[in-house]
Amino acid sequence: MRTMFGAIVAIMAVLLATTPGAAQGPVPIASATFVETPPVIDGIVDDAVWELATPITGFVQTEPVEGTPASEETVVRILYNSRAIFISVICYDSEPGLIRVTDSRRDSGMNDTDSFQVIFDTYHDRQNGFVFGTNPAGIEFDGQVSNEGEGTRAVQGRAAVTSGSGFNLNWDTSWTVRTEVNESGWTAEFEIPLRSLRYGDRPQTWGVNFQRNIRRKNEEVFWAPIERIYNLYRLSSAGELQGLELETPRNFNVTPYVTGTASRNFANTAETESDYDGDIGFDAKFGVTPSLNLDVTYNTDFAQVEVDEQVINLTRFSVRFPEKRSFFLENAGLFAAGKSGIDLFFSRRIGLDPSGAAVPIIGGARLSGKVGQFNVGLLNMETDDVPFVTAKNNFTVARVSRELPNRSSLGGIFVNREAAGSIPDNWNRTWGVDAKLGIGQYTDINGFIARTETPGRTGPESAYDVRAQYQQRGGYLRSEFSQVGDDFNPEVGFLTRKNYRFFDLAGGKNIRFPNLGWLREIRPHAQIRTYWDFEGFMETQQIHLDPSIDFENGWFLGPIVNINMEGLHEPFEISPGVVIPPGQYRHPQLDFRLRTDRSQVLSLDWSSVVGGFYTGSERTFSVGANARAGATINTSFSWRRSDVKLPQGDFVTNLLQARLNYSLSPRINFQSLVQYNDRASTWSGNFRFGWLSTAGTGLYVVYNEIQGLHGLGPINRNLIVKYSRQVEVFR
Repeated sequence: MRTMFGAIVAIMAVLLATTPGAAQGPVPIASATFVETPPVIDGIVDDAVWELATPITGFVQTEPVEGTPASEETVVRILYNSRAIFISVICYDSEPGLIRVTDSRRDSGMNDTDSFQVIFDTYHDRQNGFVFGTNPAGIEFDGQVSNEGEGTRAVQGRAAVTSGSGFNLNWDTSWTVRTEVNESGWTAEFEIPLRSLRYGDRPQTWGVNFQRNIRRKNEEVFWAPIERIYNLYRLSSAGELQGLELETPRNFNVTPYVTGTASRNFANTAETESDYDGDIGFDAKFGVTPSLNLDVTYNTDFAQVEVDEQVINLTRFSVRFPEKRSFFLENAGLFAAGKSGIDLFFSRRIGLDPSGAAVPIIGGARLSGKVGQFNVGLLNMETDDVPFVTAKNNFTVARVSRELPNRSSLGGIFVNREAAGSIPDNWNRTWGVDAKLGIGQYTDINGFIARTETPGRTGPESAYDVRAQYQQRGGYLRSEFSQVGDDFNPEVGFLTRKNYRFFDLAGGKNIRFPNLGWLREIRPHAQIRTYWDFEGFMETQQIHLDPSIDFENGWFLGPIVNINMEGLHEPFEISPGVVIPPGQYRHPQLDFRLRTDRSQVLSLDWSSVVGGFYTGSERTFSVGANARAGATINTSFSWRRSDVKLPQGDFVTNLLQARLNYSLSPRINFQSLVQYNDRASTWSGNFRFGWLSTAGTGLYVVYNEIQGLHGLGPINRNLIVKYSRQVEVFR
């Protein structure tokens, strides 16, 4: 099998070597126009002031036919004054009755709907930026890009693109957009306050690009052309926005909140009545400079945050849940260091215990942004003690990095946790240095080296990783090596496993079929991933073979072959009473995946796994259904079932999840998430009503309930009402 894999990668290397890359053309230039009187933001691009702006046109396709003119015309204009940037877009459409809109919730995905997005590289470092987008329903979509969005893919969702992935969708700021659909297509007008952005001194030249999706045609068009293997976050391919002479806005706002809760813990037999409570607190933001912000929080509350989606974990390793709490999300990419499975800083370690239960945050502050050519981040948080769970702790994180030419960068990070109280030597520190080197247009080499300090540990406390990738239109080749010491212990980070060496080799080829109207692309790729301990014992290996087929109608097919190997030094209790003995186990599996067009009223996702599993066999299927009524009502249902048969015992797991989203408007919505988990013997419900005034502020009503299975009855119930309001001290 290794010989076959090596042959596949060798063939791919030859194919890639003979595939020419696109020549880098001249950088397109756009201009912004200063106006005294701003346009009225109503979605109708009819104000005379828009005629003062230079039209931005000439969009070209990335999909389906890269480099050809867009099938429909798009016209963008940019104005600004002393307090905001204004953008108008006219999306002409020859068949406006076929415009597709799939959702009207804030931050819902841009890919499965007609949409328009803009990215601003406000420091013109060609690596970091701010994204704003909308669809014909007028949603507010925003996020932060770091490191050109490295690690992201085309699918956008809060679970898929988080702060650690290079695109932070959970970052929210206050701005306004209005849209209208008419007989010529659809139009949108944006007003983005300058205080919502970070930028350098005058005169300013920004990087900029625009993307439009024409969903029924499965067409993506950009103003500054981008190769189809990349997306909007490829800022090294962006154009330039000139003509800006922005002043420094006075940025100081305070967001106080008040909450009321009613809760009852049925698991505590001593608690016979509901507990009623209330609280107050605030967040504040002060613009120290146009590019440096100070954020302060007191008695921090995250009652409105959606609960985590449950998973059934049949591995020996921890699952990383995404950060969703608003205070930790701004400039989160600036604090990111490490890699997937070795996060040197993971903000969920602050204010949450290992089970995910809240630990009170007394307060804290964060200074983040740019000082000269350097990105700087300084975070200090204080959490209270929870009896029998955790001591009172102080957390400090310091991060410095700098972008260098051609997608390169260099940075360092320091993380410290120190407990208060009578327990001696209760602290932990992490030090790290990371770097990225861009070679030419298609090659990147990046890596890091880190060390931790923990009292009482005497074993190896270091870790490092180096990764090289060559990626262009024809496909990619990638190789990576990591090593993690036995006592490497980033307590304020996230570590999947320790005491190992890791090697990864992967290659893929993108094949187009211009003469087949129903088939868009086949992406055959192969990968081998291996973990050894320091004695040479192979703990995990996977050989992955996947042809990945994309159809023109939006369907996707993935027949996959995986050959897995797991090595156990110690017995592993995979299910209550089912213990797998030590040894090495190799088992092939077939994984079949099918996804229909997600822009349709009804779409389906299917995945099935059949094959060996340790000493026996596994049959797992996962089915998901998504349905919508216009952009107002969206529902989804998923069911994942695993049937495992082992000589040590058989077991079955089921996880069901059902979502309902009802949007009265982009800022008024109801959301529910109901989950059934027979492995945890619970079902749970999270129901949220939000009436937003600005991003993340307004009225929230949240109800949570956990019920036990098999006649256990209710376990916990709570009702939370929270109101917050952003007050601008300087307007």
